[in-house]
Parts: sequence; structure tokens; C-alpha cells
Amino acid sequence: MSNTSSLHPDYFLLMGIPGLERSHLLISIPFCIMYIMDLIGNSILILVIGTNETLQQPMYLFLMMLATCDILLSSSTVPKTLSIFWFNSHIISFNGCLVQTFSIHFNFVVESAILVSMAYDRYCAICHPLTYTTTLTGSLIWKMVVFAILRSFCVIIPIVFLLRRLPYEGSNVIEHTYCEHMSMARLATADILVNVVYCLIVAAGSSGVDMILIIVSYVVIFRAVLRLQSSEARFKAFNTCMSHISVIILFYIPAFFSFITHRVGHKYISARFHILFANFYVLLPPMMNPIIYGVKTREIRQRVVTMFCR
Repeated sequence: MSNTSSLHPDYFLLMGIPGLERSHLLISIPFCIMYIMDLIGNSILILVIGTNETLQQPMYLFLMMLATCDILLSSSTVPKTLSIFWFNSHIISFNGCLVQTFSIHFNFVVESAILVSMAYDRYCAICHPLTYTTTLTGSLIWKMVVFAILRSFCVIIPIVFLLRRLPYEGSNVIEHTYCEHMSMARLATADILVNVVYCLIVAAGSSGVDMILIIVSYVVIFRAVLRLQSSEARFKAFNTCMSHISVIILFYIPAFFSFITHRVGHKYISARFHILFANFYVLLPPMMNPIIYGVKTREIRQRVVTMFCR
């Protein structure tokens, strides 16, 4: 023990995917491919948007922030996961585990806030097109970004202290590929009710509220679109929202499924399925987001083609 008064172990052992240890090397292949596609796709989005003045518009700026958050989210977990699969590097320090936990949840809450900002952008563009440029100014965009970061930091940093206060006198083996709040808390030899309740409050007060705001935004948007006289105008308006809706579905549905199974469904769903799903959750949305926007957004598609042709 590094400190007998705090009862914190020097390190934890991340065991990977229980029951599939012999398949770790095989499983690492799609993980590695998806991670490389995530890095390349989102880096291209950031480069294209950041270097083209014509794309310095609110929608594309939010998309660039989303791409940055996707890279940070997947990079918080995948390198360690691959090191477990390839080099049997199961050890992670206690503080390293706390940092990884903070990074995962912090990026998740920030990305949720960015998706709300993108919904507000679509609301302004479709429902109030004449005042769009005067409403979503550069100053407002930066205020929204700062608020997203500060909110995430303020609601996630207590999780670190809640984990540090717990004693870990028993096992230091985490049956997962990365450190996550509940996977750490369950190893504690003390009551973790406060941790569970706080996580429920954070989920309801951040992501839950964000989802409600997004739903309300799109209810108003769809009502405005259906009032349009021209079918071509309706189709164009719906088309501008489809990319964002697809990203929302990819982000929230797996996230809430993982959240519920980690707290309620772990008795009924096998650990290997839950851990596989948790890994695909931090890989699939970041990989698919640039593909969705690259295919659906003509301006981005043209700039990417031009960049590679050069």
C-alpha cells in the first residue's frame, strides 16, 4: 500500500475483456483500425475547417469542436486498451486510473453540450434565418464553448474526490479495458451509495437536460419545416438536420445503454458483452461522425476532395 492511512493501492490491474483473453489479439485488429480512422477522419475535419475561411461559420466551428472532443474521448481509452491486448500491459497507477476516469467523463459531458449547441444552431438557421448571423456571433460561440468546459469540469471533478475518499483494502483487479467510475467504486471496501447517487444526479442534470433541450429544439424545428409551402424547401431543411440527428443517435443511445447496464443490468448482461459494447461506444461514434458529415455536407466534401487533389 502506498499510504496505509488512505488505503489506496499503488496500482490497479486492468484485465481486458473477461472470458475473451485468448482473443485479445484478434479483437485488437478492428479496435486499431477504428481508432486510426477516428484520428484520420477527425483530424481532416479540423484541418479542412480550420484552414478555410469560407467554413468559418457557426455550424462548422461546432463541428470542429466535436471532432476535437471525439479525438480526446477515444484517445483517453484506446491506447491503454491496445497496450493490454498487444503487450499484456495490465498495470495502471492509482492516480493514472483517476485521470483516465476524469478524462472519459469530462469529454463525454463536453461533447453532450456541443451537441446541444449544434441543435441551437439548426434552430436559429431554420426558424430565424434572417437573424442567424447576428444571433450566433463569434463571441456567443466562445461563451458557449467556455460554459461547456466549465460545466463539465465542475460536475466531473467531484467524482475524482469521491473515488479518492474510498478505501481499497481488497482486490485491485478491474475487469475492464479502462478505468471508469463505477468499475473503480465497486472495488472499494466501503459504502458507495454517495458515488451512485451523485452519478445519477450528474447524468440527469447534464446529459439528461441536454437531451431534453435537443428534443425541444427539434420539435420546434420540425413544426417550422412542416409549415413550409414548397416540398423542395422542406426536403432541404430536413436534409440539413439529418447529419446532426444521426450523430445524436450514435452518441446518446449507446451512452445511456452503457449507463443503465453498468448500474442495473450488470446482473443480467454478461461482463464481456458490456465491456465490448463500452469499447465500441468510445470508438464507433468518433469514427462515424466525420464520415456522416463528410458524406452529407457538400461544402466539407468538396474541400476534402480539393485538399487531396492538391
